[in-house]
Amino acid sequence: MYKLGIDVGGTNTDAVLVDENRAVVADIKYPTSADIYDGILGAMRTVLEVSGVDPAQIHQAMLGTTQCTNAIVERKNLAPIGILRIGAPATVGIPPMVDWADDIAAVCVDSLIIEGGFEYDGKRLAEFDEAACRAFFEGVKGRVEAVAVSSVFSTVRNDDELRAATIAREVLGEDVHVSISSEIGSMGLIERENATILNAALYDVARTTADSFEAALASEGLADVAVYLGQNDGTLMSVDYAKRYPIFTIACGPTNSIRGASYLSSLKDAIVVDVGGTTTDLGVIQNGFPRESSVAVTIGGVRTNFRMPDLVSVGLGGGSLVRQLEDGSVTVGPDSVGYLVTKKARCFGGDTLTATDIVVAKGLAEGVGDPTLVADLEPALVDAAYAEITRIIEDAVDAMKTSAGDVTVILVGGGSILAPDQLEGSDNVLRPENFGVANAVGSAIAQVSGQIAKVFSLTETPREQALAESKQRACDEAIEAGADPSTVEVVDVEDIPMAYLGDALCIRVKAVGDLML
Repeated sequence: MYKLGIDVGGTNTDAVLVDENRAVVADIKYPTSADIYDGILGAMRTVLEVSGVDPAQIHQAMLGTTQCTNAIVERKNLAPIGILRIGAPATVGIPPMVDWADDIAAVCVDSLIIEGGFEYDGKRLAEFDEAACRAFFEGVKGRVEAVAVSSVFSTVRNDDELRAATIAREVLGEDVHVSISSEIGSMGLIERENATILNAALYDVARTTADSFEAALASEGLADVAVYLGQNDGTLMSVDYAKRYPIFTIACGPTNSIRGASYLSSLKDAIVVDVGGTTTDLGVIQNGFPRESSVAVTIGGVRTNFRMPDLVSVGLGGGSLVRQLEDGSVTVGPDSVGYLVTKKARCFGGDTLTATDIVVAKGLAEGVGDPTLVADLEPALVDAAYAEITRIIEDAVDAMKTSAGDVTVILVGGGSILAPDQLEGSDNVLRPENFGVANAVGSAIAQVSGQIAKVFSLTETPREQALAESKQRACDEAIEAGADPSTVEVVDVEDIPMAYLGDALCIRVKAVGDLML
């Protein structure tokens, strides 16, 4: 039995086949297409040809994609939505999307704040205005494809959100997607609401991406495989789950690389440097999984507070432009030729000097391009450019460190040929086998997770009971996302007293399990 892992990047679409022992039997890189379907199909066909594996032997297929991220950043293909907030009169001072740019705020057809919601301790703030809720959904019927429902302190009690979601389905029908904030974000109404709005607006993008992947699989005779999408905690989710929570696919590419780096190097704690054609992404492996960001994350100009990996991105990649300034200094990036590197870089017969040309000229990239085409470069220019490449990577590694000590660094990604074998601030630099397709490997070997973040009042729920409930809910989430119940285990528990809310306790639990076979 084999697993097919595919990761769609800005420059290349990587594909790998992994056997039942999780060993990589074939890997390829294929140019990413404007229509991701063609790139996925091309990568799939190529890896099957290279491996000689019978498609009937592939039982699971995993996809990591940037489509949802791109849709937000580019303001494309977002679904028209309605926004209902439950929190009047306490929250009317700041309306939904108050600080959004006009071009992305246009996804909202209509919004309303109605009475309802709870205090931090679970006591009711105001009675839920069911009539106003029903009237709002009647008003947007036929004009929206999805709705976002948020409520004040819904991470403590989400009764009103669940009731509003039920009414939305009664009025709008089951075909309209309903996102509720208690399932997506954490404390902080505005940021949680923002994440919920984005999740609702991404409904069409997620559906189209998943359908395209399934269609590509079917065209190659893989109609009966179990299909999963990568999410941004380094694990997988089923297609149905991904359609419900498309926002969880954001940043899944870097997290796939982090998980792949951990697997390929057999290390559970390190800094991962993933060098692509345009950018270099850095993340931290903690206990085998990406370190989660502890601050609010801005996506496409929208401030959110749902789970996101702690990442640093810098404008360095294989296609980064190299320039020598009038004062003799040399710059590398941040602009890049991206996926055109094999056409525009000098070592491939082009006329643009790139970072790839520098490492080829130094003899550090055997088998890449034609070294004779860059033999005329001045040694001083080559050395200065390589020193700048090294500085950029070392500074980025320092930005990820939490202490002054040396760390282990794992280099992955096709562009990691740019990185030297020794880095200041690192006591060990590794470049594992199959490093060029670590993202696709991470997708293929990933587990399934469930995560819960909830605030409890210790007056109503004792700490031990709250912990037990949270662990069970996280396990249930993992099973719902496609995990084998017999393999699910809790891997991370965090409980934080919230003194400014009295006896409140915020509990976060993560559970993971192997894919259901």
